[in-house]
This record gives sequence, structure tokens and C-alpha cells, in this order.
Amino acid sequence: MSTTTIRLPVDIKARIAQVASMADTNAHSFILQAITDKLAVAEQQAEFQSVAQQRYAKIANSGQAIAWADMRHYLQERASGTPIAKPKARRLGV
Repeated sequence: MSTTTIRLPVDIKARIAQVASMADTNAHSFILQAITDKLAVAEQQAEFQSVAQQRYAKIANSGQAIAWADMRHYLQERASGTPIAKPKARRLGV
């Protein structure tokens, strides 16, 4: 394990100590968990952005997509338990 030094304002250090104590842990573990949680969120957002860019590129290349009104109707029917065929992608505006 490597060591990294961070400078914390006194008020933040005190808040960390207080919250860590309430969580029945120490400041080091609390900070480590906070960093781990933040990393997980950032990695998930990066993955989401990657998938979104890939899907947008597919739409841009094909020129086809499913209109929101069609998808909304499909989702509402599925949520109510009604069997319904998936909507077909088409050129929007046509």
C-alpha cells in the first residue's frame, strides 16, 4: 500500500473524525471508504457515457431510432403486463 498525504482544513478534519466515530470507524477508514465510493461512481459514470456515445454513434450512422412516443407506449404496456411487440427502429421524421 502506498502513502499519499492530503492537507485538510481543520473544520473538515474535525467533521470527518466526528462522523467516523458515529460510524464506529476511524478517520483513515472513513476517508478510504469515501474515496472508494467516489471512484465507483466516477467509473460508473464513465461507463454510462461510453455506452451512450456508442449508442448515439449507431443512431447517427444508421439514421434510425425509435420515437419516444412509440417507446413510451411500449413501456407502459409492458409495465401493465400486456404482451406487446417491441417497436421497430425507423428513420425519424419519416
